[in-house]
Amino acid sequence: MANTQGPQGNHDPAGSTQMFRAFVDEAPQGRQAAATGGGPRIGLIVGIVVAVAVVAAVAWLALK
Repeated sequence: MANTQGPQGNHDPAGSTQMFRAFVDEAPQGRQAAATGGGPRIGLIVGIVVAVAVVAAVAWLALK
């Protein structure tokens, strides 16, 4: 890649472009790591099952 930070004064003083490029380069690795972990997904499924059971119990008690 060519160095575009010449004497024209169009350099990036905060370095945000470089930080964004580093983030974009690392993002696919983060997604793969999150996709392989099943912990949060199992917790979500258990939470939904518990919520449905609580709603069913409340409805059963209300109709009793």
